[in-house]
Amino acid sequence: MGIDLPQLRLLTELSGRYQPRGRSVMLGRQAIRVGPKNRIRANRYLRTAGRDLRWRDVVQEDSFSETLWRRLGFGEIESMDLSDYEGAGILHNLNDPIPAALEGEFDFIFDGGTMEHVFNVPVALMNVFRMLKPGGRFVSANGMNGWVGHGFYQFNPDLAWTFWRRACNCTVHRCLGVARDEDVEDMDFLDVGDYGTRLRLRGKLPHTRIYLYYEVEKTADSEYDGTVLQSDYVARWPGTADRDDADDSHERAAE
Repeated sequence: MGIDLPQLRLLTELSGRYQPRGRSVMLGRQAIRVGPKNRIRANRYLRTAGRDLRWRDVVQEDSFSETLWRRLGFGEIESMDLSDYEGAGILHNLNDPIPAALEGEFDFIFDGGTMEHVFNVPVALMNVFRMLKPGGRFVSANGMNGWVGHGFYQFNPDLAWTFWRRACNCTVHRCLGVARDEDVEDMDFLDVGDYGTRLRLRGKLPHTRIYLYYEVEKTADSEYDGTVLQSDYVARWPGTADRDDADDSHERAAE
């Protein structure tokens, strides 16, 4: 997809909260996709990074984003891809397990729309988990709604909470629905696994493309336990009758 205006907003805000100390990598060599009509907003977002940045300070002639990452404080970011046709320095097919040499190598990993194009998503997610150092962060922005035909998949917020929080014991710092239309407010998704219900979004999604955006931190205690099951089914299986009488507050929290 590339880094568009909503992603730029979120990344500049993130740069004020997190600065990697070691290696950074993006999945796919991401270009900046901000058109001329959005440059005023882009300048406003860049100023929030506290580095007196302007659009002219972060753009490259080839449209790629290494300068942006460096100026935001994420270091000399590398890129991983299946092919070197866009100049990626690390060549690997995310459908396959990473080599041992990449385990625990990165403090920061960014996926700006690559995972939805990878058929074997469970392997790709495990690759990211294995590549992260303890204390490192993974940031993902992939299609959630309105992207039919773009990649193989659109993603549910429960995937972020179930895989990263429960199966891997990582910290999920943010889980948002982010519209490409910057006039639409971000949607803050709670972990429905805490309530035993399913996310209720019928009639509540804006008529625009939406990203599932989340930020995850791998901790010293993070370890994959091999169990990834949809939250509401896990809640129902032990006591269906009790769940049928669940308090209405659970439903409201999931909406």
